Amino acid sequence: VARGPAPLSPHAPAAARSGAVLAKKKAEEEGLYSDTVSLPQTSFSQRAMAATREPELQQFWSEKRVYERLCETNPGEPFTLHDGPPYANGDLHIGHALNKVLKDVINKYQLLRGRKARFVPGWDCHGLPIELKVLQSMKSKERQALTPIDLRKKAAAFARETVDKQRASFQRWGVWADWSAPYLTLQPEYEAAQLGVFGAMFLQGHIYRGRKPVHWSPSSRTALAEAELEYPEGHTSQSIYVAFDAESVSESLAPYGPEGLRIAIWTTTPWTIPANLAVAVNANLDYSVVAAPQSAGGGRLLVATELVGSLTSKLGLGEGEALEVVATLKGSELVGTTYTHPLAGRSSMVVEGGDYITTESGTGLVHTAPGHGQEDYQTGLKYGLELLSPVDDAGRFTDEAGDGLAGLNVLGDGNTAVIEKLKTSGNLLSVDPYQHKYPYDWRTKKPTIFRATSQWFASVDGFRDGALAAIGETEWLPAVGERRITAMTQSRSDWCISRQRTWGVPIPVFYDRQTDEPLLNEETLSHVQRLVAEHGTDVWWTSTEAELLPEPYASDAGRWRKGTDTMDVWFDSGSSWASVAEAREGLRYPADLYLEGSDQHRGWFQSSLLTSVASRGQAPYKAVLTHGFVLDEKGFKMSKSLGNVVDPKMITDGGKNLKAQPAYGADVLRLWVASSNYAADVCIGDSIIKQTFEAYRKMRNTARFLLGNLHDFDPAVDAVPLGDLPELDVYVLGLLDDLLAEVRAAYDAYSFSRAVGALQQFLVSDLSNFYLDVSKDRLYIAAPDEPRRRSCQTVLSRVVESVAAAAAPVLPHLAEDIYQNLPYATPHASVFEAGWPAAAPAQGEERRGRAAWAAVRSLRDEVNRNLELARAEKALGASLEAKVLLHCADPAVSDALARWSGASNGVDELRFLFLTSQVELVASATEVTERSLFSSTREEGPAATVGIAAADGTKCERCWHFDPQEQSQTYEGVCPRCETSLSLMGVAPRQRRAAAAAGYFGE
Repeated sequence: VARGPAPLSPHAPAAARSGAVLAKKKAEEEGLYSDTVSLPQTSFSQRAMAATREPELQQFWSEKRVYERLCETNPGEPFTLHDGPPYANGDLHIGHALNKVLKDVINKYQLLRGRKARFVPGWDCHGLPIELKVLQSMKSKERQALTPIDLRKKAAAFARETVDKQRASFQRWGVWADWSAPYLTLQPEYEAAQLGVFGAMFLQGHIYRGRKPVHWSPSSRTALAEAELEYPEGHTSQSIYVAFDAESVSESLAPYGPEGLRIAIWTTTPWTIPANLAVAVNANLDYSVVAAPQSAGGGRLLVATELVGSLTSKLGLGEGEALEVVATLKGSELVGTTYTHPLAGRSSMVVEGGDYITTESGTGLVHTAPGHGQEDYQTGLKYGLELLSPVDDAGRFTDEAGDGLAGLNVLGDGNTAVIEKLKTSGNLLSVDPYQHKYPYDWRTKKPTIFRATSQWFASVDGFRDGALAAIGETEWLPAVGERRITAMTQSRSDWCISRQRTWGVPIPVFYDRQTDEPLLNEETLSHVQRLVAEHGTDVWWTSTEAELLPEPYASDAGRWRKGTDTMDVWFDSGSSWASVAEAREGLRYPADLYLEGSDQHRGWFQSSLLTSVASRGQAPYKAVLTHGFVLDEKGFKMSKSLGNVVDPKMITDGGKNLKAQPAYGADVLRLWVASSNYAADVCIGDSIIKQTFEAYRKMRNTARFLLGNLHDFDPAVDAVPLGDLPELDVYVLGLLDDLLAEVRAAYDAYSFSRAVGALQQFLVSDLSNFYLDVSKDRLYIAAPDEPRRRSCQTVLSRVVESVAAAAAPVLPHLAEDIYQNLPYATPHASVFEAGWPAAAPAQGEERRGRAAWAAVRSLRDEVNRNLELARAEKALGASLEAKVLLHCADPAVSDALARWSGASNGVDELRFLFLTSQVELVASATEVTERSLFSSTREEGPAATVGIAAADGTKCERCWHFDPQEQSQTYEGVCPRCETSLSLMGVAPRQRRAAAAAGYFGE
């Protein structure tokens, strides 16, 4: 890092104007008094040099154990933000950065506020994606020879290696956590706690084994939970209209059949027709018997009345042909009618379904296959229908499907074969492509099916009311989250928690080899849990039934076989509260906060809620905060094919060509996160990062200016008591306290963009454009120990320390860099140990004077406009060549202006506030206009007339102010004010000729 004194200037336009004056002064006056001007000096680098400086600061935190000591010694209550575990199967992406930085901002703020905010990071380490990564890295012969335990060991090694890589990236972003003691879902203590949750739910009657239709992934050959599905746009199914021939009819239908009567159904899954066992109707809907022309097969069709027109359009009838309504009946009058299955020949019945049967599409008569649909299954239970599901694990038809179908893939040639068979039998009415949302396996990106299998389920009905009550007791941010998770929980069916995979936590069940009845009770659960706590879940695969069973079952181990199913990974991560928040020292359960993406209302938020409510009777969290997804800067989803993926590593460390892809650093990445409206989707791209860096650069430059002007200041010795400060300084401290209150409120509300905006507004508007602009004169020109200079440094010291603390949650590296470069001793090693700054004692006079100060700042803008006009017309040069003529019609403001016009403390005088040599208050607007080179009038805020005239007197060669008083006899070309400062500094008398002889400057 480059060190050494350098002249500084803040970044804003007003500061640039004043800085230009100083630069010109230095160039023209090099010599006589340049060595008497107190220019800024600091070791704080203008450039962040983040690629090297940020790791240095992170090393400092590590060596000093700053995070650890704060978690141990902070006086406040624990604060637990429980980490939702990312999946350990690849590199981190920009969405991870959004998530982890938000968490870190919250935790660092809580630490600054004095709470013990210990953060335990986690990783989800089980499941199919890791299995696939391992298998893909192996040759075919190696895969064939792979045993389950070998696969598990390779999967564990892969997960741990990925954890190490991801951990390093999180640390590079400046995220604080228990990095040496994270939680991994593959750790024995974690797995044992998870089995404890499973056991508690089972013993309370919330877990059962059953055969019912579940989401099944043929590509993964396992059952899936709703949270493991995605619904990509553009899926198209072959939808079919089919006519089932009536076999017998209900009493109401007797006049119209069964001879020639056909029941029209519609489905988007033709492959489920072989499993059809009923047709369901809505008892309250109207249905029509319609006469069909010969082109549609003739006879009569049964269809919902509101869908007659829709069916007509699908049948491709000839000109003048139509479906003629013969009769209309209620759905309840159709129940009991039977029909012949078009492929299997069996007799099935028309039954009463439910409200899921509507007239939005189809025919209003629903093809019902209890083995392949949730509503179908419920209707089948009501009528005692068989659970027929003639499809195997790979998604192929079994022999039960019928002749010519066995072995065909139901999502491919099997689907086509069913359509052809219906066409051949004369039952097919129409085939149409139908675009709709369809569930895909989120890992393999391939379509899934509904298929009845024997699985283990969590019965949500048993604790749904408790879950809904817990939702109501939780704070949801934003509030829409409560509505989302409530709706999902109300409609959620039983949770299928078993998976047919090797890499996971086993469901600790044993089956009778003869009857297939499960053995699962408190004794077997506790025994397996103890084994897992000691050895990990590999013990399930390496041990025999005799070793896994407790007595008396172990003595009869030959009777039992251990199960092969593993738990849904959502059960893994959904149990994290038990092994982390509830179990680890320094944390608390329920956690204070969960924070993840908005998609987790149906994922981790819900699985955690269900396991916690079912086993402990309460939600695992007090509040839930969500963020959106990250899009490119045009609002498009990122994808490698589009080339719009933003790698966070490129932002922090740069690319191969650092000119084209500079290393902006972790703080710029963090500032982007905090500046975003993360409650919605957020955008990122080159231009957005450049804008963020520019905002960061301005903040850094302002901090450098503040530090540079404190180079000779020690608060313990030089600070001016609050009661002795000039009005301007008290006013600015009041603004600072307002800022701290606003930033604190914003952090408390998790409104980080508001906190960042308030900081930037203060630094630019209140500091650079105003306070620092008007304070340069006393900082540079006054003698080091003059009260007016020390009072300003008193304010700057408090400002720079407070701003560093307020920015620290978002910009920890910048804040620490500022703190480490304070030119005086501090009682703390780190900005984070210094804590949140306390407010200055309230000053009633400062509060009452706010309106007057706002008026002066508004009048400054009016003065500057007139000065620019004068410069443009070359009537004047620098602002110090000007005199302001001012008439204010507002009595309250006029009194303050009069007081400041006559001020003698070298700070509150209007001429210093306007950066001109003189200010004269005149009696009327007319007088201002008559005496001014340029003038303007404003009607409000406050009502005033402002004019610009040439300054009176002679220009001081040291401060450049014009002064009508006689210049110093001791110091040639110097005004009385500078004479006093030079005398206080002990500067020997100087005359131009003597100075030249002494070598102060060359002529």
